[in-house]
Amino acid sequence: MKGAIKIIHSDEDIIVLNKPPQWLTIPDRYAPERANLIKYLEKDFGKVFIVHRLDKDTSGVICFARNEAAHRSISMQFQNRETDKFYHAIVLGTPSDAEGRIEKSLAPHPGQPTLMTLNKKGKQSLTLFKTMESFGDYSLIQANIKTGRMHQIRVHFKSIGHPLAVDPKYGGKEAFFVSAIKGKKYRKGKDEVEKPLTTRLTLHAYELSFDHPSSGERVSYVAEYPKDFRAVLAQLRKWRGR
Repeated sequence: MKGAIKIIHSDEDIIVLNKPPQWLTIPDRYAPERANLIKYLEKDFGKVFIVHRLDKDTSGVICFARNEAAHRSISMQFQNRETDKFYHAIVLGTPSDAEGRIEKSLAPHPGQPTLMTLNKKGKQSLTLFKTMESFGDYSLIQANIKTGRMHQIRVHFKSIGHPLAVDPKYGGKEAFFVSAIKGKKYRKGKDEVEKPLTTRLTLHAYELSFDHPSSGERVSYVAEYPKDFRAVLAQLRKWRGR
């Protein structure tokens, strides 16, 4: 059973969710039975419109429109970079600068079309970041993406030597284990097999802001961390906190 979906806000124009990890945004072309938000929402709300997407392994705030006018309004805000999208990421290491910007163009990887890579001829991409907490070998980072390129945060942080803590495709680890931070203090039973705290991307869409399609008022929605993200942070704070 996948994590429960929490509806943060709904009205006649929009539905804002806290997406659990492992849920697809839209149906899989080859396996439409896989858990996806569109199918989940349409059971209760009828037809909904996609405004933006989150990767399957990424948790957090995501918005859907409930009518064509709202869809046009919010989609144009995304296109014109008038939205604010804040992500929280647990990365390897600590950036040398507490705050900074990563402005590097991205394009599909020539040999692996499902991945992205730096390419001067690619699409301009900008990520603003700041370090929220440092744990030595790991850090909690806030990333404000001004462009919405595929895998933007993952590639940008890899490019500065700080990939997501869990992200094997872009330089991170396969999973996050308590033993990795406890070191010699970690003890397990003779026949015990250590279970990871998480095996998915250590990336969470924390906050989304835009102008409401009907009122024009600036609205902002925050998604609480899921259980696995909280567990990783709790252990980092316990064993590597300063």
